[in-house]
Amino acid sequence: MAFQSATGYQNLPNGKFSPVIYSQKVQKQFRKTSVVEDITNSDYFGEISNYGDSVQIIKEPEIAISKYARGTQMTSQDLQDEDFTLIVDRASAFQFQIDDIEKKQSHVNWLDLATDRAAYRLAQEYDADVLGYLTGFERLTFDGPWQTRTTAVGTKAEAGADADELFGIHKLARNAFVSGGSATDSLAVGTAGTYDVTPLQVLNRMNRLLDQQNVPKEGRWIVVDPVFMEILMDENSKFMNQFYQDSEQLSNGKLSANAVYGFRIYLSNNLPYVGNGPAVLDNNGSATDYGLIVAGHDSAVATAEQINKTETFRSPFGFSDIVRGMHMYGRKILKPQGLVRAAYNKAN
Repeated sequence: MAFQSATGYQNLPNGKFSPVIYSQKVQKQFRKTSVVEDITNSDYFGEISNYGDSVQIIKEPEIAISKYARGTQMTSQDLQDEDFTLIVDRASAFQFQIDDIEKKQSHVNWLDLATDRAAYRLAQEYDADVLGYLTGFERLTFDGPWQTRTTAVGTKAEAGADADELFGIHKLARNAFVSGGSATDSLAVGTAGTYDVTPLQVLNRMNRLLDQQNVPKEGRWIVVDPVFMEILMDENSKFMNQFYQDSEQLSNGKLSANAVYGFRIYLSNNLPYVGNGPAVLDNNGSATDYGLIVAGHDSAVATAEQINKTETFRSPFGFSDIVRGMHMYGRKILKPQGLVRAAYNKAN
């Protein structure tokens, strides 16, 4: 921007006497933090190598327990070898090119800058896809609208799970707290005025459902969005101050080393939402505008990911380097009893 001139001053009117200095410190876009790697089971990471690969996972057999009296003749149980499949069926890619002249004369290292951005975008798409999957939602296109998922990925881990591989009783909606409430309406979450439930009551219910499934206390987590976190902070500032005391923002979206109601809390902008999301005020819940939060256990979901190919090669059509890469991964709900989701919106 040229230095300001007094009204009516016409000497060198375009300000070209001032040299333009381009900073080598390029402003990067805000980075959204990733949480998936910290909340899923990656034991199968090394067992995939190509798109379309699958991993057969053997289920732990159920053992029958019977009463015993002295002298009872025992009959051996036949163990079942049921399995389900983790399929590597997801892949994302990027490709860009840097001209030799641009690379030689530019003050910015565009190759490093663009490669860094590409890796970040791949990671964010992975994060959103997996968080959507474990809440029962999906997007058909990048940045497209979220919709409910109606088909399982491979074989369901539990026959009693719904088509989205989740347990129906673990999908919290307004009917879970309000007598006569609809299963298609979200929870109106708030701390003052008219609301269905407070955020801590939602956490309590999630904990109870996990307890009833004998999910271990150690390893529990919850992923929330900024709107839910705001309401949670409003509910009990003293409690939340204690939560943050002697703690600092950690990596992967984890807010604190301390647990809240037994959960490690993660903040993410990659959770699914419907319509205009949870910030739309409605004291009676909504079927058209709401967000999703999800709680679970480290063992509930498996992910297997890798960058299958990243390569740089000369363009056959000009003097430039082409960089391209592909991110390949699979995800599978192993234990639906270890996942609980809640649909909510902010109460007025």
